Amino acid sequence: MTEVSTRTTEPAAIEAVPLRRPGRWIAAAVVVILAGLFVYGAATNAAYGWDIYGRYLFDRRISAGAWRTIELTVLAMAIAIGLGILLAVMRLSPNPVLRWASWVYLWIFRGTPVYVQLVFWGLFPSLYKTITLGVPFGPQLAHFDIQDLDAAFFFAMIGLGLNEAAYMAEIVRAGINSVSEGQTEASMALGMSWSLTMRRTVLPQAMRVIIPPTGNELISMLKTTTLVTAVPYSKELYGVARDISGVNFEPIPLLLVAATWYLAITSVLMVGQYYLERYYSKGISRRLTTKQLQALADAQGEHQ
Repeated sequence: MTEVSTRTTEPAAIEAVPLRRPGRWIAAAVVVILAGLFVYGAATNAAYGWDIYGRYLFDRRISAGAWRTIELTVLAMAIAIGLGILLAVMRLSPNPVLRWASWVYLWIFRGTPVYVQLVFWGLFPSLYKTITLGVPFGPQLAHFDIQDLDAAFFFAMIGLGLNEAAYMAEIVRAGINSVSEGQTEASMALGMSWSLTMRRTVLPQAMRVIIPPTGNELISMLKTTTLVTAVPYSKELYGVARDISGVNFEPIPLLLVAATWYLAITSVLMVGQYYLERYYSKGISRRLTTKQLQALADAQGEHQ
């Protein structure tokens, strides 16, 4: 009886004493003080032109430029994603011609600066004054005079999309390579072709790896739109803010206005990226949910 009572006696609770970390409090205090000094200095510095900042923050021209920036970002990214997937599949294709063509594309567009590429697209009307679509040595179906077209937005979109496609191709290729070869071999064993295997088996599983860096590339694309002045296209957010500052000679508050809009749009994109990543990460997280923990606790209680 003595042995049984000894076994059932619970050990005394251990009183945990948290470690004191004065370095954390000192570092936090220094950061808060420095941030407060910076905010106070910026608020009391007349050179920032906060009154002009407030006047133009919701100006109709600025909001219209922000909307055109969003349009340019979305359209260019759509081109980049579609072409990037095609280039990645070509890079992994058993056809050597497709592999070579994809590699040359990536070599050119990743090896030259995006600003230089946009300047080239701005000079495109000087290289090709007219574009004719039709059957070679046959009837013409359509004829476009580029000199008469206001195609600055179109060329800016094409320039950004083609450049980003080279980087998206590498992201998609990494996602495809993350899928085990057994998936491809099983699909081939079922009689599926290589292209069908890519569409039905590999690419859907690769999305878990592709989505996070694609969100980062979308945010980067938003900021890269400031370079489309090389086309030249100046109706996006930064171009509008620069044009206004060229009239009122107040570049600093207008730059702050543009930066505020960029931060707002980027914040929305980051929230969307978070929920999209969480959606595609279902089933791969090792962290137990509340229901799973409760079920495990109930199972342990029944076992005892």
